Amino acid sequence: MFKNKLNDLFIEFCKKKKFEINDSQLAIISLLEKFFQSKKNLFNLFFNSKMKLCFYLHGGVGVGKTMLLNFVYDQIKTKKLRLHFNEFMINFHNFRHKQKDDNSIKSFVKNLKNNYEIIYLDELQVTNVVDAMILGKLFEVIFSENIKIIITTNIKLDNLYKDGLQREQFLSFISIIKKNSIQKELLLGDDYRLLNKGNTKRIFYPLNEKTTFKINQIFRELTRDQKNKEKIITTKGRIFKINNYFNGIARFKFNDLCDTNIGAEDYINVTSLCNHIFIEGVPNFNENNSNQQLRFITLIDIFYEKKITLTLSLQNSLIYLSSSKKHFEIFKRTKSRLHEMTQNLC
Repeated sequence: MFKNKLNDLFIEFCKKKKFEINDSQLAIISLLEKFFQSKKNLFNLFFNSKMKLCFYLHGGVGVGKTMLLNFVYDQIKTKKLRLHFNEFMINFHNFRHKQKDDNSIKSFVKNLKNNYEIIYLDELQVTNVVDAMILGKLFEVIFSENIKIIITTNIKLDNLYKDGLQREQFLSFISIIKKNSIQKELLLGDDYRLLNKGNTKRIFYPLNEKTTFKINQIFRELTRDQKNKEKIITTKGRIFKINNYFNGIARFKFNDLCDTNIGAEDYINVTSLCNHIFIEGVPNFNENNSNQQLRFITLIDIFYEKKITLTLSLQNSLIYLSSSKKHFEIFKRTKSRLHEMTQNLC
């Protein structure tokens, strides 16, 4: 599957990119190499030893999980698919909606089996009851087809969907992943995204006239000689308008994106039109606006995945932007990503 030893390739990659070579990352690379090269053989059959079909990599914010697995994924020489977990579930629900039959899960997985041997799902996070109820059955069928799955997440397996609605029905998914997976935690001392202590250049706070003036300046400069062309996005019957759209640059109020009935699929459709997005009026978060915060977390995950350039205005500095208790841990990732996404001017 690999032309050369993965560790050697990774060390060369780190030197070229001027990344620090970390022993914890090298250990994970070695385990991944063994995982990908493991196959069914007579030993497995004779001793009834079940080959692991899932590599579940978890770790804190900014430790390099996605960077590491992106590197490994690029080296794989076989039929493969890489998707953010949100996109994977959107594709699944869209497929089921079109099929409208009792065998839609099996049909969906058969389609995966026909096209891919390995599926990489980045940033696994379960936040809604619809996904929680179906994941156990879905992954049971995936593993029955011997499709290999690699997963990154910030969350330990036993803590997934913690305190979620009807969580007892989600526990079958945790059990299936445990049975079929190698679980490893990637540990590093620091968030690598924050090691560059330079000033963040596209985040403005607090929310006042001075902040608005600065954002207006940047927006006018970037859209000079461009005409405003309103865009309308339709997602499963939902209509979403982009009123301020200038050739790939869009400008929104926070409430336009996070205080209305839209979600991950709408955000993905927005990214298909935009490369630079302005979001104004991001508030401090607390228990009273935790639903809006969750949409914002999903929004930033998708924008990060799609490599969208961001300009933001916040109620407080990024470091001190507050969170609801419910989303406190996940929001660490969001803040780290915002730091990275707003570092350099276009």
